[in-house]
Amino acid sequence: MYFLTRELYFPNVEEASPEGLVAIGGDLSPERLLLAYRNGIFPWFEDDEPILWWSPPERMVLFFNELKISKSMRNILNRGMFTITCNKAFREVITACRRVEREGQDGTWITDDMVDAYCRLHELGVARSYEVWYEDKLVGGLYGVDMGHIFCGESMFSLMPNASKVAFIKLSRDLQKQGYRLLDCQVHNSHLESLGAREIPRKEFIRYLRSI
Repeated sequence: MYFLTRELYFPNVEEASPEGLVAIGGDLSPERLLLAYRNGIFPWFEDDEPILWWSPPERMVLFFNELKISKSMRNILNRGMFTITCNKAFREVITACRRVEREGQDGTWITDDMVDAYCRLHELGVARSYEVWYEDKLVGGLYGVDMGHIFCGESMFSLMPNASKVAFIKLSRDLQKQGYRLLDCQVHNSHLESLGAREIPRKEFIRYLRSI
C-alpha cells in the first residue's frame, strides 16, 4: 500500500487494492484533491481513520441519455412544488449531507476537514451544489466536483420525499445541455441505479476522464 508524503503524487489507479484503495495519508489541500479527481481518485474515510484514497474497480456513472424519470417523478417536476438553485447554499448542503442518517451506516465520512476542504474548492469555483427548496426551506440537494467535462458527484440529501431526486435530475439535464460526457456517482447505489446510473469498468471511466 502506498503512503503519501508531502509530495503531490498518486500511484497509478491500476495499482489499487482489489477493493479500490489507492493510497493512504496526505492532506485535503485543493491541489491534492484536484490531482486526485483528475486521476479518477476520491477520498473516503471516517474521523478515526487516516485519509483513504479510492478508485473502485467498477465505477457508478450516469450517461445522460440513460436517465430514468418515472411517471410519478415527472408529475412532481411538472407541478413545480420545489424551487431549485445552484451554488446558493454550498456549505448548508454539505452540512446537511453530513447530518442525514443513512441506512446501514453508523456515522458519516464527511468529517469537519472534508467540509472545509470542499468549501475551499467551492470558493475556487471547482465544487458545485444544487439546492432544493420547499416554501423557502432547504429540503434537499447535492454537491460535487466539476471537472469541466465530467461532474464527480459526492453526496446528496433529502428531508422530503423525492427532493434529492429533483436535484439529481436537474443537475443531469444541465450537464447534458452543457456538453458534459457523464455524471460520476463513484460507487454503486440502488437509489441512483433507479435513476439510470450503472457501473462501468475503471479503465473505461479513466478513458472518459482523460478524453478532454
